[in-house]
Amino acid sequence: MNADLIRGLCYIVASVFFIFGLKMLSSQRTARRGNLLSALGMLLAVVTTLTAMEQFRWAWVIVGAVLGGAIGASAARLVKMTSMPEMVGLFNGFGGLASLLVGWSEFHWQWGETAALGLFTTVAILLTVLIGGVTFSGSVVAYGKLSARLTGKPILFKGQNVINAAILVAIVVLGILFVGAQHSAPSGSPASQTQDVASLPARAGGYLPLMGIVVLALALGVLSTIPIGGADMPVVICLLNSYSGLAACAAGFVIGNNVLIVSGSFVGASGIILTRIMCKAMNRSLANVLFSGFGSATSAQTAGYQGEAKPISPEDTYLILEAARNVVFVPGYGMAAAQAQHVVRELGELLQKNGAEVRYCIHPVAGRMPGHMNVLLAEANVPYEQLVEPQDVNPNIELVDVVIVIGANDVVNPAARDDQNSPLWGMPIIEVDRARTCIVLKRSLNPGFAGVDNPLFFCPNTRMLFGDAKASVTAVVAEFKQ
Repeated sequence: MNADLIRGLCYIVASVFFIFGLKMLSSQRTARRGNLLSALGMLLAVVTTLTAMEQFRWAWVIVGAVLGGAIGASAARLVKMTSMPEMVGLFNGFGGLASLLVGWSEFHWQWGETAALGLFTTVAILLTVLIGGVTFSGSVVAYGKLSARLTGKPILFKGQNVINAAILVAIVVLGILFVGAQHSAPSGSPASQTQDVASLPARAGGYLPLMGIVVLALALGVLSTIPIGGADMPVVICLLNSYSGLAACAAGFVIGNNVLIVSGSFVGASGIILTRIMCKAMNRSLANVLFSGFGSATSAQTAGYQGEAKPISPEDTYLILEAARNVVFVPGYGMAAAQAQHVVRELGELLQKNGAEVRYCIHPVAGRMPGHMNVLLAEANVPYEQLVEPQDVNPNIELVDVVIVIGANDVVNPAARDDQNSPLWGMPIIEVDRARTCIVLKRSLNPGFAGVDNPLFFCPNTRMLFGDAKASVTAVVAEFKQ
């Protein structure tokens, strides 16, 4: 059988693995197997690609695979769960950078062998470099914001949108010049167009626009990400993930690799769908997320919520929970920061043994990346059937005896429902303030990642359990065990 035909069949099998693996990720029971199936598909795709390579290049591939695998494995094992969002953002950026380098190198080597590239390949290289550059620099900025190395507030300056528009126009102009240079290049023999990039004006005519596009793409990624506030980072992570997939898809067209086109399309499409879901969860458009500068300022009214917070002790918290028959946990980033998911699950089990119905209500934008709370609770072996969404709880939340808010802030802020001057206005929330009793676990009364004050802390039915979430829940668990 023809070797190319066998490779094509292997790529089809790998693509099928990707499809079924992605489908299996939709359920907690099958997610682990789906992840392994997708990994097996990628292994098959990589091995199949290696069989088409010349033998002398295998050494470089092995060196790169060993180095990259060591770095990736170390990062995955050593990273804290609280740092998972920024690691995901950074890995998105490296995917974009890899696509950029693939497009750039393919342009370099193909130009050295032929007088001019085809129109389709030229455009694919252009898109690969452009999207990859935006993805890389934008992801680095997102990493900085999520890791607190950069301020979580929007960074705005006068004329920002004008500069971004000018960069886009310049990219379009350079793209036209780049495409035009390939079709006006002199024909000549491959030997006359060797590897010296700077010495031949014909090659420089293609390289200069391409290098300009690389620089402008990196600048655009930075300038389009810095105006976005920290509270919107989950949406940005989804969007950058989509960008990395689109860049990989374009790179697949550049090198003629079908499985890269398929996998890149999956990532790009799923990232766009998830971005849409996240925007809908905040009742905001993508344009509003990208260009509004959310969190740069708060109104005088939202900054002036006043009242008397009512502290509560772990002992009194136990007395309230011991009498409860319906308890809802609302986890947020504070649970991740305190690494409290295991003791939260233990408290939930004790409440169930005491006869209470226990659920965990997760807002789509809780935490700092999509599915952040789901990952933490799954790590703690919380039953998937107990995870619910806001629309499952809000209609009957008046019947809930106790809601325990663990480090969540913006997703339970009643100002989003009641205060038209609030930056959160219109965002669907978990309406914990309407429960019979709401116990909020926080270190202080400071606002959340969005920088918006929360009137929930001063509601008549709210009690504040101050301190580290893990220590507070552990103390309540100890009361139950006594």
